[in-house]
Amino acid sequence: MTEKIYLKDSYVKELETTVVNVEHNSVTLEKTIFYPTGGGQPCDTGILKPVGAGVQYAVIETKKSGDDVVHIISEVAKLQKGDDVICLLNWEKRYMHMRLHTMLHIIDGIVYKKYSGNITGGQIYDNSARMDFDIPNFTKEMLNSIISDSQATVNEGHKVVPKELSKEEAMKIDGIARTLPGAQLLEKLDTVRIIDIEGFDFQLDGGTHVANTAEVGTISLSKFENKGSHNKRVEFTLS
Repeated sequence: MTEKIYLKDSYVKELETTVVNVEHNSVTLEKTIFYPTGGGQPCDTGILKPVGAGVQYAVIETKKSGDDVVHIISEVAKLQKGDDVICLLNWEKRYMHMRLHTMLHIIDGIVYKKYSGNITGGQIYDNSARMDFDIPNFTKEMLNSIISDSQATVNEGHKVVPKELSKEEAMKIDGIARTLPGAQLLEKLDTVRIIDIEGFDFQLDGGTHVANTAEVGTISLSKFENKGSHNKRVEFTLS
């Protein structure tokens, strides 16, 4: 099983570790800082540098394989099990994902608390993120209020802390899993990772986030689509 450093500390940009398996251009490591695609968050990219070899490989994709994280590189690797390598993140891309993901949590919290609405879908892109709302009698004025309230929460500077709970503890908390996939995942896990935006909201989550809401920046509306009475699709950017 790959040790997933990003679950404990999203700010680690460089890591030395050991190769445990190589198949063509797929490399599995003992531990990793690369986030694999999942939960609406894109994978990390970056570089693998064999220690002392004078070469490097571009990591173009990272994905899950059971309990392992597999790193897809741009060419067949001249790597072997037991080789030591250095992982280097594309930090600019990762940090934007962290800011966008935290923004979505804040917006979700506002929708859940103030409007008793549901988030029916979401996706993070490299420079924007979208969210699908199901809110009764939803209006553009509501959307403007959601953005305003979310920005106020960002500006308050709440700490954002990953924590682990037992399934029994998590099941007692209303709203900890607000989507069907989240509820289904909660049923399967013995230990649950949550993101606690202190003094504001917490949710089941396996992604990467900033350490303080103030890092999110300024939220802007970039697109609004009416997909039907129960689906309003909204896209946001950050500056």
